[in-house]
Amino acid sequence: MKILVCISHVPDTTSKINFTENDTKFDPNGVQFIINPYDEFALTRAMWFKEKQGATITVANVGNPSTEATLRKALAIGADDAIRVNAEATDSFTVAKELAEIVKNENFDLVLCGKESIDYNGGMVPGMLATFLDFNFVNACIGLEIDENKATATREIDGGKEIINCNLPLVIAGQKGLVEEKDLRIPNMRGIMMARQKKLTIIEPTQTEVATATTSFEKPAAKSACKIIDNVDELINLLHNEAKVI
Repeated sequence: MKILVCISHVPDTTSKINFTENDTKFDPNGVQFIINPYDEFALTRAMWFKEKQGATITVANVGNPSTEATLRKALAIGADDAIRVNAEATDSFTVAKELAEIVKNENFDLVLCGKESIDYNGGMVPGMLATFLDFNFVNACIGLEIDENKATATREIDGGKEIINCNLPLVIAGQKGLVEEKDLRIPNMRGIMMARQKKLTIIEPTQTEVATATTSFEKPAAKSACKIIDNVDELINLLHNEAKVI
């Protein structure tokens, strides 16, 4: 079984985010980048299929050369090879189109994605990718078993879970539950050294037309000062006359 795991290169959630050029461009200076956590769940599940069923794992990313460190980490975790599409990840449509070309050229049986990236939280790439490929698709997946060319997937729905049986090829949009956080892999020294020798292929984009563009960014409003009131009458007065909530 050939597995493609789609990897997003995203800022660590603890990083301080800033914008430049009148809030139209993201400023990467001083930002620590990581594998998108949802994609890491997908990669860890792919590793299970590699160890139990002999699957091969390719990781892929659409991005500039700065994303290669993230791909190398995925190789250190245990992926067999990596592909970087040499283009900025400008929007979900473009990313999905480029990834679809990789799948078509390499004939993957299973494509594992995170349900969304933690930077833009669009959640559109997996569904678009399945559409471009005409593959079966399971969103919000929290469990996956493969038996030859048959898949059994469990996904979250409102108020419960749904179990789906389908055939490969298949695109999965995974989340926590596909594996648990305790099961995530930390690259060891041997994995890091081996990753340096693994193949990382750089391919040029297909010149897919960009469908959307970001016009500006806006940070959430800063938290206002907190008032501590220890008098009930004063509290009621402020809620009524200042906050106007009662």
